[in-house]
This record gives sequence, structure tokens and C-alpha cells, in this order.
Amino acid sequence: MTHFPPALEERLVRYTSVDTQSDADSPASPSTAIQLNLAKMLAEELTRIGAAEVTVTDYGAVLATVPATAEGPIVGLMAHMDTAPAYSATGVKPRVIRGYNGGEITFPDAPGLVLSPEHNPYLAQKVGDDLITASGLTLLGADDKAGVAVLMTMAEHLLANPGLSHPKLRLAFTPDEEIGRGVDARLPRDLGADFAYTFDGGAVGEIEYESFSADGAKVKVTGVSTHPGTAKGKMVNALHLAAKIIEMLPQATQTPEVVEGREGFWHITNMAGTAAEAELSIILRDFELDGLAARGEMLRQVCAAVAATEPRATIACTITPQYRNMRYWLEKDMTPVELARAACRAEGIEPVSVPIRGGTDGSRLTEMGVPCPNVFTGMQDIHGPLEWVSVQDMAKATAVALRLVQLAAKGA
Repeated sequence: MTHFPPALEERLVRYTSVDTQSDADSPASPSTAIQLNLAKMLAEELTRIGAAEVTVTDYGAVLATVPATAEGPIVGLMAHMDTAPAYSATGVKPRVIRGYNGGEITFPDAPGLVLSPEHNPYLAQKVGDDLITASGLTLLGADDKAGVAVLMTMAEHLLANPGLSHPKLRLAFTPDEEIGRGVDARLPRDLGADFAYTFDGGAVGEIEYESFSADGAKVKVTGVSTHPGTAKGKMVNALHLAAKIIEMLPQATQTPEVVEGREGFWHITNMAGTAAEAELSIILRDFELDGLAARGEMLRQVCAAVAATEPRATIACTITPQYRNMRYWLEKDMTPVELARAACRAEGIEPVSVPIRGGTDGSRLTEMGVPCPNVFTGMQDIHGPLEWVSVQDMAKATAVALRLVQLAAKGA
């Protein structure tokens, strides 16, 4: 795998320099036009390295084929292009830290920001690796441009070495994964794979086939607006009622900052508005459907209770399904999971399967009929300014991807 790091490093630095942040409030597909800048870049690069059937779809996904050199199932390989709306992604300045020395990492544009092995014990295992971070003012975007770089490097290697046996491979780079809209209804047909993998995971060896089930909620509070100087007995402040809803939800036991493992949560992602009208955006997460339903019912009851305290106001709570735990389908046929585990072991990596405290495009794709576990890329501390990735971890992911598609060939 010694020949992979230079290409991986160059690609990740180049891709993360392109702003591709998605926007949950946009009805467009993709949600932001800037994502198409990377899509066009990838399409041109795929054409240049010799991929076939290169297409940018109407919904913003990049699709391509690595033609088969052996018989076998059609394997999909996916990563997402967008970055999370949770933190700034404008003006990302990626930097490479060569031969990490094991100490604290500081950031040139944010002197008070520190990444240390104490904060992330996984970092302590990366002494000697080449690490990539941003400059401190933005996220990096290794989630999931590390996955994009891995699959592009894998494709380039296969196309340059036609003697390697593998079945037909379908590549897909999707927009809007971070806002739960990465799998357009047309994607399963357009991908045309028997099964697939998202390369959108963290630590080396992680092969994931279980994710949260997820719903999104919008709570709209409409109050009564009037001039504050003559408001007595007339005004109903929508922001005050929204705050009451937040206060009544169980914060001590059911928010992301206090739960772990298989515990679910509710999480307010945005609160906006005025005294006249306010809106809360809330995500609900649980590994089991009954737990997810219970969280939705709790939210509805809280909204109803607050509404009952002020009949002049209206409170509307709308809950929309986002994705479901892919375990419900994958556990019926673990063949794709076992193939990925075998690829890890063949590369001297012991696979580990832990539940994803989030979701991937694979969650939706699996639900829509294309089994799709998730594979590691090395990304760490995602969705914030401390985000980083080891180039050597990405090289291991590339080696696993290559081994996986070779094992998928009949007779391998």
C-alpha cells in the first residue's frame, strides 16, 4: 500500500478545498449548487483515468463504471461529497502534518484550539503517521471526502492494472448525505448494483451494518404579535413558548452530550424566529423503531402540553421519517458484511462491527433494496474544527477496497 498515500493525500487536500456544504432548509436537489463543483471535478477526473459510463445525474450524484475483468456480482462503492451544515465549511485550508510526534496539535488560525491524544485516544495510536487537519476555523471535510479519495484512488489503480480480477464495479458519489437526502429515489436503479458499500466510517477495521433509525421534526410556534409598549394582556411570545418546549424535554438523560452506546436521543439542531413566530428543528434517533416512535410521541405530548397553557397560540409538530436501521435488512443476509470482513483479514486488519451513532447513505439504500454496509476511512472528530484523518489509515481503507472487489470475483 506504499504507493497509495501520495495520491490519497493529494486528492483529499484538493477535494476538501472545495466547499460542498449541504443545506437542510433548501428544497433543491442537490440542496446547494456548490456541491456540483466537486461533482463536475470528479466526473472529469473519472473520465481522465479511464472509467466508463461517467454521468452527473439530475439529482447531483456522480456515477461511473469500472468494467469487469472477471465474472461476479455487480458491486456498488459509494461516498458522499457534501459536508455537514453543523460547522463552517467555507474557506477550508487543509494542512498536512508529517510524521505526527504524539503530542498536542495546534491550529494556525485558532491559537486556543488544541487536539490532543487525551481528547482522542485514537490519535495516540497514530505516531509517525501523516495527518491532515484544517486550519482551525472550519471543519476539514474528511467526512466524507476521505471516502471519495479512497474510492477514486482504488478506481485509478484498477483501471491502470487490468490484470486484477474483479466484477463490474459501480461508483457513486452522492450529494446531501449529511441532511439525510443522499439517496434519491432513482439511485438504486441508476446504480444497478447487487449490493454496495459506503466508505464513510471511522477507525481502521470498522465494518458497520447497524445504524440509528432517524426521524426529523419541525415544531412551528405561532404567537400573537403586538407593540411591546402596549402588550399587556395581548402579546403571546412565540420564542417563550418554544423555550418552554425545550425545557420540558428530558435533557438530563436523552440529549447527545449525555448518551452513548445504544442509547438514543433527541437533539435540537436549530431554533429561529421572532416573538410572532418561531421554529424548532429537532432530530430524533434510536436504534429500535419502538424507541424512535416513543421519542416522537414524547415530543408531541410536550407540544400539546405547552399549547394547552396558552390557547391563543398555535403549535404544530410535524415528524418526518429520515432513515431506518440497516440491520433490519442486513441481518437477513450477512454476505456483504462477511465479504468486507474477509477483505480486512486478508489485509491483516481485524474487523470490528459497532453500531453507527448516526446514519449513512447505506441506511437508506439498504432500506430501498440494495444491501449496503459501511467501511472505515480513518476520519475522526468529524463535524467540527478538530476533524482529522491519517493518510495511512486511508491507505489501509484503499487496500481493503481493492481486496474486497477481488474477493467478489467468482472463483476468488
